[in-house]
Amino acid sequence: MEMDGFVSSHSTLESPTVERRVTGTIAATGFGILGSSVLDATGGFVGPFSPRVTGEPDFASVLHRTTTTEAPACVEPDMDYEGLPQGAASSTHMLAGAVAGIMEHCLMYPIDCVKTRMQSLHPEPGARYRNVMDALRQIVRTEGVWRPIRGVNVLAVGAGPAHALYFACYEKIKFSLSDAIHPGTNSHFANGVAGCAATVLHDAIMNPAEVVKQRMQMFNSPYRGVSDCISSLLRQEGAAAFYRSYTTQLTMNVPFQALHFMTYEYLQELLNPHRQYNPSSHVVSGALAGALAAAATTPLDVCKTLLNTQEAQAVHVIQAGTGGAAAASGPGARYISGLGEAFRTVYRMGGMPAFFKGVQARVIYQMPSTAISWSVYEFFKYIITKRQHEKRLRGDRDVDK
Repeated sequence: MEMDGFVSSHSTLESPTVERRVTGTIAATGFGILGSSVLDATGGFVGPFSPRVTGEPDFASVLHRTTTTEAPACVEPDMDYEGLPQGAASSTHMLAGAVAGIMEHCLMYPIDCVKTRMQSLHPEPGARYRNVMDALRQIVRTEGVWRPIRGVNVLAVGAGPAHALYFACYEKIKFSLSDAIHPGTNSHFANGVAGCAATVLHDAIMNPAEVVKQRMQMFNSPYRGVSDCISSLLRQEGAAAFYRSYTTQLTMNVPFQALHFMTYEYLQELLNPHRQYNPSSHVVSGALAGALAAAATTPLDVCKTLLNTQEAQAVHVIQAGTGGAAAASGPGARYISGLGEAFRTVYRMGGMPAFFKGVQARVIYQMPSTAISWSVYEFFKYIITKRQHEKRLRGDRDVDK
């Protein structure tokens, strides 16, 4: 009996379908199981094997057994599903993605706070830092131990659903497009397109949370808490304030995520060609992919921070340069709007070096952030799918009885 890409323990090996699955399994994983030993794709023994549950096939070997010592006559190309069997549900990707997103943002929030402050174009004397560690020490010493995580609750609320849609959309589009372009292989073009599409959904949910978070992270933030920040923004600047940086966010995140996913998938091909669950490869690939994408898109991140925070000194510069034309009669109209104006403001206030303010903090933030995100995501995908399979096996045995 077959179920979602698995072959149950009572299936007969005479079935042509099972024979094809066994061949594909050995090709995808590089090894099969023979008795209590592990058999590699060439037919050689790798070592002893002890199943987790007596009488059950092991999940890591893609859950197939063979009763012959002869290697398959032909080996199909590696199946690209990152160590998971075919048929994992979208709910699995969403749950794993939600957990990964919340953990990623919450664990790295203090560094994100430092990044926001170091990207300030005209920092106040009390908010001028030499490096990331100096910033954290000063913030804790002068503003309290809880100051670096102020506003983390709003980010956690946004990160769960945003990353759930993000990973589910990415997985769905990646495999659909890869199969359409070249069935059975990994397409870097498909990875990039899937990353871009997932980003549009992710940023639509995360942008309001980013605005509130960065307003509260700034030095001498006037808001008492998240609810006070939200109500003040609605009252003074209107609902548009929550999406003022959305186009800039997309302009930054679309190339960031395309580069990020393409680099991650490429490194997985090098470090984990059989796409098994391999924590070390997920951590290394995620960290390097995040660092490269973060450094390349820092200028856009500086502009996004400016649009989110509406730094007072920068707004004053714009108003002075236009003879007050940038300001309307009401206080809520005094803001920097659009990517073009943000670019001009950054350049006027600091020249080309200003576009790379906070690059060190951004890379330091993104490396562990993406490493945490991918490793947690892959771990929960593996565990959830493994338990689903074990439940199905128990159900099959109950039916046989």
